[in-house]
Amino acid sequence: MSRSDRILADADAVLRRHSERGQSLSTRARARRNAGLIRKVKYAFWAVLAIVLASAVAGFVLPLGTTGVMIVLGVMIAALLLIALAPTESRVKTEALAQTELAALPLKTEIWLENQRKALPAPAVTLVDSIGVKLEILAPQLERLSEQEPAAQEVRRLLADHLPELVTGYQSIPAPLRREERNGRVPEKQLVEGLSVIDAEIGRMSESLASGDLDKLATQNRFLELKYQEAKELGA
Repeated sequence: MSRSDRILADADAVLRRHSERGQSLSTRARARRNAGLIRKVKYAFWAVLAIVLASAVAGFVLPLGTTGVMIVLGVMIAALLLIALAPTESRVKTEALAQTELAALPLKTEIWLENQRKALPAPAVTLVDSIGVKLEILAPQLERLSEQEPAAQEVRRLLADHLPELVTGYQSIPAPLRREERNGRVPEKQLVEGLSVIDAEIGRMSESLASGDLDKLATQNRFLELKYQEAKELGA
């Protein structure tokens, strides 16, 4: 096995280990929703506490009476309703993906995909889960990548342009026509095939970035070996 093949094999092993540990897209989305619910409970607690303290201070200055108590209760209920109706997780608009920083793009794309799940057929949802796991692996790799590098531009085109265009293009087709063949093509099948290509492409990008990191590490190791070997020889 050549050195380049060995590097790619090592990178593939690393990605497989990460993938095995990775949670599905829906599981991570559920965790984010749970965290959002906990935040809502905290906001509700502090809102009620603030209203009670404000009403207590006001009561020292001017007795509230029955009307005042009813107003305080009304304000409290209104505050709780506003908190309850607020979205648990911020939604990501399709056009916002293009303006997202590269390092944050995988997470934003993952949230965006999660918002599209209900409008997708079952085979597509399975691929969306697979894409979500790969995006989790890709995210830390992009933190070390400059926006100007060709690899970064390739990632941005795939996640901010091609993926949203594929999904929104499918969603724009009326539901009764999505499984009907037209000019030899079935929209639902095209969606699944397109998502499969994107899933594989994200995996290839991660492997490529991991391969570059392994190459860099091997070069640094070789440099250190030569440097300290030279130092030993000079000191001998």
